[in-house]
Amino acid sequence: MTPEPLPTRLAADRTRIDAWLEALFAERTPPSARLEAAMRHGLLVGGKRLRPVLVYAAGRALGADDALLDAPAAAVELVHAYSLVHDDLPAMDDDDLRRGQPTVHKAYDEATAILAGDALQALAFEVLARAAHPRLPALMLTLAEAAGRDGMVAGQALDLAAVGGHPDVTALATMHGHKTGALIRAAVRLGALSAATDDDPRVVALDAYARAVGLAFQIHDDILDVTGDTATLGKTAGADAAHDKPTYPALLGLEGARAKADGLLREALAALAPLGEAATPLAELARYMIERDH
Repeated sequence: MTPEPLPTRLAADRTRIDAWLEALFAERTPPSARLEAAMRHGLLVGGKRLRPVLVYAAGRALGADDALLDAPAAAVELVHAYSLVHDDLPAMDDDDLRRGQPTVHKAYDEATAILAGDALQALAFEVLARAAHPRLPALMLTLAEAAGRDGMVAGQALDLAAVGGHPDVTALATMHGHKTGALIRAAVRLGALSAATDDDPRVVALDAYARAVGLAFQIHDDILDVTGDTATLGKTAGADAAHDKPTYPALLGLEGARAKADGLLREALAALAPLGEAATPLAELARYMIERDH
């Protein structure tokens, strides 16, 4: 069967996961309406939903049904949303815009933003825990490790420590591999583990794919921070330079950074070889994420 065109799949997957996330807030009388509203603002106001899309694409490549992928897809997006709410805070990246809208601490206040992020993270694990999934412990462990002290949070700590410094390319790759790459790898792994065990060669191949895609995605994000504009990006352009953050364009120049991202894309596509034609949507998605100009 010929896969649907990428734009069709992206639109369908985004519609599916948006409906799933919206349902988490339906028919509730929350203890704190303000907290609930701040959570909705951080989660439901825009977003490309690339991590849920990766869950769906990886799971389908190994034969999983969409219904089995919904909870892992929602969980990884909830963790991503919490991380953005906290990253935007004045004590972290201090951003006023996210997805073209005021950041949560600007729309509400700093204390509410901190609590909204906390609640979104907890909700991610609640969503997984409520799922009737045959590999629930492996899914929980995958997301927890990617989000925590050995993953995304560690990457943010390394990022803060590097401000104003001059790390080399290896140190920068380590930082980005944790801060951005860990959750992208988790998304692919969550999809893969919905269909196969972790010792399946296809799961191993998908992890190599995700590792390369995660770093290339961050490099391209660094490039867009230099070449893009605020209206297109939906966040403040040039923020990395303004905060004296180390980036790939700063270390390698724009062309060097582009060449690095292109090399990683080739690595990602090569890693998909064991999956054959079933990996075609994942290959298209990698190109979309890394070569995107939006």
